[in-house]
Amino acid sequence: MNEENIDGINGCSKVRTGTQNEAALLALMEKTGYNMVQENGQRKFGGPPPGWEGPPPPRGCEVFVGKIPRDMYEDELVPVFERAGKIYEFRLMMEFSGENRGYAFVMYTTKEEAQLAIRILNNYEIRPGKFIGVCVSLDNCRLFIGAIPKEKKKEEILDEMKKVTEGVVDVIVYPSATDKTKNRGFAFVEYESHRAAAMARRKLIPGTFQLWGHTIQVDWADPEKEVDEETMQRVKVLYVRNLMISTTEETIKAEFNKFKPGAVERVKKLRDYAFVHFFNREDAVAAMSVMNGKCIDGASIEVTLAKPVNKESTWRQHLNGQISPNSENLIVFANKEESHPKTLGKPPTLPARLNGQHSPSPPEIERCTYPFFPGTKLTPISMYSLKSNHFNSAVMHLDYYCNKNNWAPPEYYLYSTTSQDGKVLLVYKIVIPAIANGSQSYFMPDKLCTTLEDAKELAAQFTLLHLGTD
Repeated sequence: MNEENIDGINGCSKVRTGTQNEAALLALMEKTGYNMVQENGQRKFGGPPPGWEGPPPPRGCEVFVGKIPRDMYEDELVPVFERAGKIYEFRLMMEFSGENRGYAFVMYTTKEEAQLAIRILNNYEIRPGKFIGVCVSLDNCRLFIGAIPKEKKKEEILDEMKKVTEGVVDVIVYPSATDKTKNRGFAFVEYESHRAAAMARRKLIPGTFQLWGHTIQVDWADPEKEVDEETMQRVKVLYVRNLMISTTEETIKAEFNKFKPGAVERVKKLRDYAFVHFFNREDAVAAMSVMNGKCIDGASIEVTLAKPVNKESTWRQHLNGQISPNSENLIVFANKEESHPKTLGKPPTLPARLNGQHSPSPPEIERCTYPFFPGTKLTPISMYSLKSNHFNSAVMHLDYYCNKNNWAPPEYYLYSTTSQDGKVLLVYKIVIPAIANGSQSYFMPDKLCTTLEDAKELAAQFTLLHLGTD
């Protein structure tokens, strides 16, 4: 065994008895033939495995593992994860003390093995009462760049980013919803590797870097949701981007029905994008190739297959204080007009307890209490079997609305700031996974609250207003 391997296994001796731990890891290495090296706060097992030839496995072969007991190491973890397939590399994040940091990354040799690991090991009881979380891990190669002058074209932004950072592959720029000749004030920059993106972020992140005389904001972009090929083969819904705000659902349906009358089942439009549902997949695929790039009401549209949400893979919890790497989130620093479109003509009302007004909802059901007599027969029901006017809370109403549309539940992300007089102010960002790949990728009100409950209720009200619920 070389010195690197010995250094790698010595890192744990402060937690378990050194001899015990070293013997267990040595036995694992001898049994598998894998090397083990500790560097930069992580311990690598494999990468590549013995006898491996060729490049590393492709994107999508790695999973993130959270909520690992801090005194558990490779000799216990590797055999568990080998159940799903051949491990290319196992990376356990380590503390200086010798404990692990509660999370790891496991790269398999194929995407199928990684997907199997998620299916069989997410919420797996690795020790009595200790459940781990497993989800897909994607190397993020994309940065969000905010506060870009709106008159700049894609080519100008691409040229400028290539001048100031290395490894730029492409720039994604979306036209303004109200003026298609301008951008939205932000762009996504795609890099050739995660390392190139990380180096660019490190250079640009201090907040003092300027482009065209403007101080820009920089953060990681939300990675695109990965959907397995088998699921995508069943999709019969098209995602249509870059529509005019004035374009109606009826117009969209009529345009997409032109190539085959009666093919469209229904259309759901949200601001400047829409989902077009077809009765069968063949018509959806044919319409996609026919309609992509066509003009509707003067706007050149982009048409792709909509990505369905796999509820099992939308596991986005804080794992031992670590956010799952495929749920890196950011506040988009777009212009206020773009971030919070005011197409409804009125601001969202605050909860009744804040300003005496009722929250936007269907006609209120009678709110009072009745006596509960002994012997009264009770029937168990689901909240989703009720009508929407049974919900007074906007948070509950939003959950109900998502369920009725067969969407995954809304995801809430909490942010805070401090007021001038020292108060902690709170705001929630809400992501609806089913529509998160649209131009309205999140919903966040332009008001801050002093209590958690009010912040969540206000965010839910704001989202319901912009979803156009009745």
